[in-house]
Amino acid sequence: MTVNALTFDVEDWYHPELVRDHVDLTNVEGRVPESVPIILDLLKKHGVKATFFVLGEVARRFPEIVRQIDREGHELGCHGMSHRTLGDLGEEGFRKELQDFQNLMREILGGVKIKGFRAPTFSLNQDTKWALPLLLEFGYSYDSSIFPARIFLNRLYGIKNAPRFPYRISFDDPGKEDPNGQLWEFPAALMEIGGYRFPVSGGIYLRVLPHFVFKAALKRISKEGPFFIYLHPWEWDTGTPRIYLSLSSRWATYSGMKNVLTKLEQLFKTFRFARMDEVLENVVQKGESVGSAHHRPDPGL
Repeated sequence: MTVNALTFDVEDWYHPELVRDHVDLTNVEGRVPESVPIILDLLKKHGVKATFFVLGEVARRFPEIVRQIDREGHELGCHGMSHRTLGDLGEEGFRKELQDFQNLMREILGGVKIKGFRAPTFSLNQDTKWALPLLLEFGYSYDSSIFPARIFLNRLYGIKNAPRFPYRISFDDPGKEDPNGQLWEFPAALMEIGGYRFPVSGGIYLRVLPHFVFKAALKRISKEGPFFIYLHPWEWDTGTPRIYLSLSSRWATYSGMKNVLTKLEQLFKTFRFARMDEVLENVVQKGESVGSAHHRPDPGL
């Protein structure tokens, strides 16, 4: 059975793109200490390990949550410092965030190696590919920031026709594989039918799609290679503050939250999940990028 990656983007309820401009960030209370232990208890109950891409602002504010994630055997990854997109940060701003995150993790965790990065809002694209050499420079082994399609209803992210399964990413064109590349990419899960791609990566897609549809799509994907799903702590937190948003933003942010944990537990009955670094190690041990004609082991993970 294919082993897939379970991931969580550890940001607070006010960080998402659709929310933060409507919140007074100088006077806001975080919910991470209430929401993250809920998922840690659920994972312990089912014996599942996962990868937590932690936002630096959250780690600085709640370092004990980061230590708890590490103590319980989960992988820690980087989600940036401020939840600003790569395009908003620019190259120098991103370099500073990587350095600040590295310093913060050393302060909190000591020598724990951070292997993976996920850009806020999947904002790695053709315009922000300058981020890839910086990730390598700071010692990252893999990235998980590409949404391999352009979605009509969501123009915030996406690279059309990028590979759908883990591959060695090209620094010249992140939508293509470089067989000699030094950095792995684990793109978001999309089902492909008749040349069309449909997102089933997690987040809003897990929340609003009927469970049988979501599960069937993942089954189809897993026949081809490993996938990952992602969620945010505010998506299962019953205490997430509800603020006034436009109708479409309110639907995208708050729909389906009450069923998230139930759906996740049902997925545990059907699929095998593990940390993202372990899933990628399985790919490396096979000596190939999934679906690629190029085979070459990579010792970096």
